[in-house]
Amino acid sequence: MENKLKIKISIADRVYPLTIDPSREEGLRKAAKSIQDMMKQLEQSYAVRDKQDVLAMCALQFAARSEQHIIDKSDDHEEVQDRLQILDDLLNQHLS
Repeated sequence: MENKLKIKISIADRVYPLTIDPSREEGLRKAAKSIQDMMKQLEQSYAVRDKQDVLAMCALQFAARSEQHIIDKSDDHEEVQDRLQILDDLLNQHLS
């Protein structure tokens, strides 16, 4: 049986007990800290007091970052493909 680690993560004044692989602990703790930091920033910037509203805004921002990262990565991939095609065409012209 794998070794599992029992930890407690606190988000929005609630504690969530988790049983995880030890290799995931750092990432989960950093994610929880990011959520807490973003919540604090949103509460200060927008004077939002309802925790559910703040959590929803956090979720939207994190999801938007994730989706934008996927879009940016896709755009980079397309640009690389275009450049490779140009290089391939140039090589074919040169070798003909």
